[in-house]
Amino acid sequence: MGSGYIRRSRTAISVEILKTALEGAKKTHIVYSANLNFDMVNRYLEMLEEKGLIERKGNLYVTTSKGKEFQEIAKELGL
Repeated sequence: MGSGYIRRSRTAISVEILKTALEGAKKTHIVYSANLNFDMVNRYLEMLEEKGLIERKGNLYVTTSKGKEFQEIAKELGL
């Protein structure tokens, strides 16, 4: 029997992080919400920041307008 583990795409994980950070979220909240470890979240946050999809404001991460647009397009495409 399998463990029920389903591999998510980078896009799906990115969308989950952006959704969590819509109103601003601490890194710990993102870790639990996206069901990732801190190392993975750090990698994703760095990538999303480089692409201008998320920004850091103090100890919070907030989805940018570009990130919201990306999230909406991914949702429309079913990604």
